[in-house]
Amino acid sequence: MFQINKQYIKGCFREEEIQLSGEALDEIVSHLRVSVRRMATRCKSNNIKRLTSELMYLALGKYGSKK
Repeated sequence: MFQINKQYIKGCFREEEIQLSGEALDEIVSHLRVSVRRMATRCKSNNIKRLTSELMYLALGKYGSKK
C-alpha cells in the first residue's frame, strides 16, 4: 500500500527544484490530515459504509456531479 510520508512530499518539491522549509512541510502534512478527516466525516454523513471510486465525489464534497 502506498503511504504518503515526508520524504515523498520533499521529493515532489525537489523534483520541481523548489526548496521546502520544515514548517511548510509540517503545514502540508497537517493539511493532508485535515482533508482526509473531512472525507471520512462526509462518508459517514452520507451513510457510506465502503468508499469506492464511484462514490469518491461524495467524499470530496462534490455533491452535484458524479465524475
